[in-house]
Amino acid sequence: MASRTGRILLWIGIPVLLADLLVWISTYYSTLVVWELRKFTPFLAAALLVAACVVAPVTAARRVALHRWENADGAGKFVGTLGLLIGVGAACWWITHTFYDQDRTYAAATRVVTERLPDLEARAPYVVGKAQAGPSLGDVAGDISDVTYLPDVARFATLVEKRGWLAGYEVGVTQEIAVEGPGHDTRKCRFDAAADARIGGSFGHNLGRLISTKKRWVAFTAKDAYVYCDGDVPKVVVPLKRQVGILVVTERPAGVAVYDGRTGQVTVTTDTRGIPGPTYPISLAKRQREATHGLHGFADWWFDRSGWDASDDGANGANESEFTLNRADHSGPVYVTPLTPPGSASSVVAVSTVPAQHSGAGLAPLTVYRLEPTWASPAAIVARIKADYPDACCYNQDTVFEVIPTGGDSWVATTGSEQALRYRVVGNGQLQGLEATCLRTADGRPIRCGSKPAQQAPPPVGDPRTLSNEELADLQRRVAEEVARRLLQK
Repeated sequence: MASRTGRILLWIGIPVLLADLLVWISTYYSTLVVWELRKFTPFLAAALLVAACVVAPVTAARRVALHRWENADGAGKFVGTLGLLIGVGAACWWITHTFYDQDRTYAAATRVVTERLPDLEARAPYVVGKAQAGPSLGDVAGDISDVTYLPDVARFATLVEKRGWLAGYEVGVTQEIAVEGPGHDTRKCRFDAAADARIGGSFGHNLGRLISTKKRWVAFTAKDAYVYCDGDVPKVVVPLKRQVGILVVTERPAGVAVYDGRTGQVTVTTDTRGIPGPTYPISLAKRQREATHGLHGFADWWFDRSGWDASDDGANGANESEFTLNRADHSGPVYVTPLTPPGSASSVVAVSTVPAQHSGAGLAPLTVYRLEPTWASPAAIVARIKADYPDACCYNQDTVFEVIPTGGDSWVATTGSEQALRYRVVGNGQLQGLEATCLRTADGRPIRCGSKPAQQAPPPVGDPRTLSNEELADLQRRVAEEVARRLLQK
């Protein structure tokens, strides 16, 4: 008897020990497996619910039927079918309500206010920063991984991957976007040979593996990572996330991993002071914003009657939400998103903000600022800009980039091409009044307001060769208007 018990213990214990050893050694893959399995917890629980609704009634029915000498098989089939239908219905309800509970959990960190939206600093459009990243690389042989705006230093950072299977990153590039022409003051910091890992790399060159050896059971979204230059040393910042909950699984911030481009060492920390870019995962900020649909009851959530959507009428192109902007009072950067109601409405009725730099293990607060009165849609603002300033926009390949909120009733848009910014246009959300839209040079000098009379500004005088591009364009417009007026008087 003892030997039999020993064999059973060996048959059970050895696989368990091997599984524990595998989990301990494969920290990276075990983390990925556990992370993905926890995402499927509602489905696993639903499958168990269906099985319970079938097995328990069938077993009970067969016992009752056998006790009374009735047809056990027939009773079992009937009760099993009925249990299956009930189980499937209950499982569908369970899964659906779990998704609602997830939104409710994220929405618990949401605050809806009628206060004025704090003033925000404008920046160059993200699509322009991304377009100018390639020309700024110079003779670097590599592929751009991603471009991120660093609000603390007002620069766009570009992370460039080295080509090859067993390779890491090639270089980090940070650049300012000039008000006219391509970016200037471009800085490059190269990765040393010792730093040969990257996100998504193969085998030992996988940055995710290195992070898992420092801290297990955390994950990240590749698009959240970025680079900055600490002097001439590139450092890759990877905002981390962890999972919480059993039946309702949600994500929380878990600090950042900093990869040293000189030594190849990884440091995981929750002290994010001194890091010039976002430390709160932008993917988590986006998930919180999407969860505003769960602010009210289940019926409102199910029929999509509550919360807000990001404005997506196409005016802001590839970057329609989570603009990374600095507060005007320099109290820290925030992710900013113009919001519209669910459905066909396109007016901007609110603006959400989430701190881009956040310490602690809890969710960062998401604040929704209701706008009263509401704003015109970004597409309507772009159309108004084109109508007010046909001489400044949009001929050749020039266009309007990013209508971004900058305060309680103000926005800014930038015109020009991806390689050369020309003008900025500021205005109010309702597009009303004498200063509904105002044209400025790209560096902020006022030119004119579209709804004011053309005679508001004194005409430029002197040698035309000494005029700026904006003054020369304004002079040409005035001459054309005067010629047309005199022809009409004849």
